[in-house]
Amino acid sequence: MAQTERFSAVEIIAAKRNGSVLTDPQIDWVIEAYTRGAVADEQMSALLMAIFLNGMELGEISRWTDAMINSGERMNWSVLSRPTVDKHSTGGVGDKITLPLAPLVAACGAAVPQLSGRGLGHTGGTLDKLESIPGWRASLSNQEMLKVLQDCGAVICAAGDGLAPADKKLYALRDVTATVEAIPLIASSIMSKKIAEGTSALVLDIKTGAGAFMKDPQKAKELAEVMIGLGKRAGVKTLALVTAMDVPLGLTAGNALEVRESVEVLAGGGPPDIVELTILFAQEMLELAGIKGIDPATALKNGKAMDVWRQMIKGQGGDPDAKLPVAKETLIVTAESSGFILGMDAMKVGMAVWRLGAGRTRQGEAVQLAAGIEIHAKPGERIKQGAPLFTLHTDTPEAFVRAQESLVDSVVIGDLPASGKLDRLPLVVERITH
Repeated sequence: MAQTERFSAVEIIAAKRNGSVLTDPQIDWVIEAYTRGAVADEQMSALLMAIFLNGMELGEISRWTDAMINSGERMNWSVLSRPTVDKHSTGGVGDKITLPLAPLVAACGAAVPQLSGRGLGHTGGTLDKLESIPGWRASLSNQEMLKVLQDCGAVICAAGDGLAPADKKLYALRDVTATVEAIPLIASSIMSKKIAEGTSALVLDIKTGAGAFMKDPQKAKELAEVMIGLGKRAGVKTLALVTAMDVPLGLTAGNALEVRESVEVLAGGGPPDIVELTILFAQEMLELAGIKGIDPATALKNGKAMDVWRQMIKGQGGDPDAKLPVAKETLIVTAESSGFILGMDAMKVGMAVWRLGAGRTRQGEAVQLAAGIEIHAKPGERIKQGAPLFTLHTDTPEAFVRAQESLVDSVVIGDLPASGKLDRLPLVVERITH
């Protein structure tokens, strides 16, 4: 006998279409019914578009988030002897901060249960990057996660099927219905997974600029405030840094290339912007976790963070000493004129990386682990005509043409302004605590 439903999807869609505030029972039902298949994809698509156009109040977003958490399991790390803290980035080009950050924070005494995702389009995915390490596994059981955390203090892996399954279905639907950018949907998607993950503290990295989903710093701030509100309501200590994604981070974008650069940071080197952000986020995470008197910069210099990295990689089946994949073909792109680099469009670089094979068009596609771009000069540096600007890496040389098309006008070269300062975002745009 068919189940008698408490509500009709049509009435809930109409309510949100007309600008009404959805009730708690309506939200609970629509998420639960969609997860078990009683609400069809086309109905949920209509509701997502109504939310995109008419927005949600914080109370609605909070209930929507809770309903997604309640669709699955909640993880619990109370058996650990260390305080738990995590970090989430909204993604960008060359954003490899998680890789050196998780072992660094663990080396300073916290436990970092980091559930990460895969790349889509121009933004790279942490799991894709780590899978370029031979043997490394993204999928771990809860028991395996716990063992790695107990052994070395940090784990980076995929969210299991039991964690916020409603979000998994909704995420795929948002992607094909042009509703990805809706703040209520972004905030509830990220925070449902992070709250279900069981961490007691969370630092958010909200990217803004050309290469970010939130190109406008004001919109990035709005998203940060909503997410902080959701975290605090759930009893998770939460703060956010809005950081620059107008220019790619570091000097590489692409899976194996970014792992190599992350290992350089853990070895005490690496690009200044990656080092600065890694230490800054480590300080924020340690403070939220209540760990005082430990300087993460020291743990980066003395090799303790590298020790944790090696343990973490081994704990997930990887070989930290194995050679990383190298692309079969490379192509150097040179500067068309001499002068100072005044700007570098992160989105255009990200699209080129994607076209070289490092990213995917839809969930489930395979990526080239060795594909990507090395950046030889960044904004503020002087370059001569004909000098290397980028090296493109791919296993499919026919991809070079389209990647080069993406890079047209990606770099501005000229004279420095009289002030000597570039017109670009500061690395940290704003720190938000409420």
